[in-house]
Amino acid sequence: MTAKKETGAEPPLPPPIDPDSDTPREFHLTCATAAAALTLLAEATGLSRSAVKKAMNQGAVWWQRKDQVRRLRRADRQINPGEQLHLYWNRQVLAETPEPAALIRDLDYITVWNKPPGMLSQGSRWGDHCTITRFAEQNLAPQRSAYLVHRLDRLASGLMVIAHRKTTARDLAQQFRLREVEKRYVTWVKGKFPGDQPLTLDQPLDGKPAHSEVKLKRYDQPQERSQVEITISTGRKHQIRRHLADAGWPLIGDPLYGDTNIDGKIPLNNHPFQLTACRLAFRDPVAGSALEFVLPVT
Repeated sequence: MTAKKETGAEPPLPPPIDPDSDTPREFHLTCATAAAALTLLAEATGLSRSAVKKAMNQGAVWWQRKDQVRRLRRADRQINPGEQLHLYWNRQVLAETPEPAALIRDLDYITVWNKPPGMLSQGSRWGDHCTITRFAEQNLAPQRSAYLVHRLDRLASGLMVIAHRKTTARDLAQQFRLREVEKRYVTWVKGKFPGDQPLTLDQPLDGKPAHSEVKLKRYDQPQERSQVEITISTGRKHQIRRHLADAGWPLIGDPLYGDTNIDGKIPLNNHPFQLTACRLAFRDPVAGSALEFVLPVT
């Protein structure tokens, strides 16, 4: 992110932000006179102080000094001359409110959650208030920093582990990187999945190795759909959804890789997308013992 406008007389500031407009706006300024971040942004953007403060809390404001760039949440943070502020205003994004995640286990240095569909694993420059990490930071007692070590699709639900120390984050990230974490999912796919033995899907994705093991749990003949269980040892983007779609069993309700109908009659969108991370097993990064978490799936 680079500053595009300055708060000095030249060049002039861009037009004020209309808080009721659905058009996303980027607002970049360089501080000419030391002042609080909230004051600078409110005066420069034309937004109310409460609107700017809310955007800061939701992760839509960034502070930059030379090559250092990070989110800024403190409204009273003193901004010095030459430092830059970046506001990414998207009314629709800032208005989103996902369902709350359910805390499964709190070990202080890590927590395990049941992420609901709609909640993000990772934020963007437009905000992070809909992420599992931000939810953890705001709802845990005592409050603590949260570090993401793996991801789950926005549409998916299920088990996620969050680190709360940099050391445990590094340890868990390495476990995922070395494929030491056991991850199991369950979902519904179109058609009758073969039930005689597990199916191995190992088509590379985005030029990288990808491995999925799929087995049938049950077949719903009236709806011509199968509930399957998937174990993955890699974590490519949309891996399960892409592997199964490419193999001829698209996930029901999948807006990106799913089919348009079931047997040409029932729209897939009549069935909700149901990809659930139902089992997560890894080594406790502090105690060294084996940890396993399982969600019941109907």
